Amino acid sequence: MSKELFFNMRAEEMASLYDATFTKKEAKQQGINLVKQILDNGNATIEDLCTNIVRLKEVINSADAEVRKHLPEENFEHMGVKFSHSSGGDTVNYKDDEVWADLKKQMAQRQELLKTALKADDPIYDAEGVEVPKVSTTPRKSSIRIMF
Repeated sequence: MSKELFFNMRAEEMASLYDATFTKKEAKQQGINLVKQILDNGNATIEDLCTNIVRLKEVINSADAEVRKHLPEENFEHMGVKFSHSSGGDTVNYKDDEVWADLKKQMAQRQELLKTALKADDPIYDAEGVEVPKVSTTPRKSSIRIMF
């Protein structure tokens, strides 16, 4: 069976994959159970599984983005899923204000001073001769970067 035929068959199944009673909570649990089942069966390594899930997620994400282009702009509910349209609105262009732009530039410079002071062994002073404090840090959550 070719990939194209397989995807065409899957495309037809996607339209009726879950019924109206399938909840978000059940969807999350099904994902967890799927991983456990595949790993317990030993049919694939964790690397094989993750690689294919990452690729499938891109397929689903691009399908989701494309199908949203074709949805009506009014609010509706279908099979227990609520769809709410929201207008994009406007974004304020703060950078058009010289005072705001100057303050932002000053903040960026101060951030650099704070980073330098944090790494320095000796005290660091700003342009006014005031010692720049060593501020605290908060650890970020570790992650795995995946590219293909």
